[in-house]
Amino acid sequence: MQPFVAFRSVGAPLNRANINTDAIIPSAWLRSAEADLARGLFAAWRFDADGNEIADFVLNVPPFRTARLLFAGANFGCGSSREAAAWALKRFGFGCIAAPSFADIFHENALRNGLLPARISEEDLARAIALIEADPNTRFHVDLAGEAITPEAGLPFRFAIEAHRKEALLRGDDEIAATLRHGEAIAAHATADMAERPWLYAALAPDAAREKV
Repeated sequence: MQPFVAFRSVGAPLNRANINTDAIIPSAWLRSAEADLARGLFAAWRFDADGNEIADFVLNVPPFRTARLLFAGANFGCGSSREAAAWALKRFGFGCIAAPSFADIFHENALRNGLLPARISEEDLARAIALIEADPNTRFHVDLAGEAITPEAGLPFRFAIEAHRKEALLRGDDEIAATLRHGEAIAAHATADMAERPWLYAALAPDAAREKV
């Protein structure tokens, strides 16, 4: 996983509550490992039955085609637990989804794939949408280290994130990498525990365990 780096971007406004994972990445796009998940993102909303763009959908409208920040309504990512929802958002280019709340499983999937789910207040969401409506080219600075999304003009939108989650994103650690950072402590504990309770390890390493009994 790549380390999360602060960035500036326009903010794509998708101010709908309860956007579910089937809308984020429809199941038809999950039938092949070769599927273009970036194109599949919000496919039922972005394209008509013939595969043509629906002109007024936000991600088909400049300047939001290249947005890295998405503003959305409450309970984003609800529905099924498909991790591909986070994959599709990342492959399209999004680095941060800002919403008042997220479905629990989507929230976990986002963090595990380097996608920042930033919980902002309903008031800040409304303020962000108003800024974008006034000027679609308004850019926002997404700063994980400072726990803020700041428009070019105006006060920042604050969000909170657990310290260990924040550290993992900034380092680019997945759960395996985060565990390996404690490798020496884990090895020391295993050695001490084997000396104290060798019978627990007899089935795994019978010869070594018997020597300690």
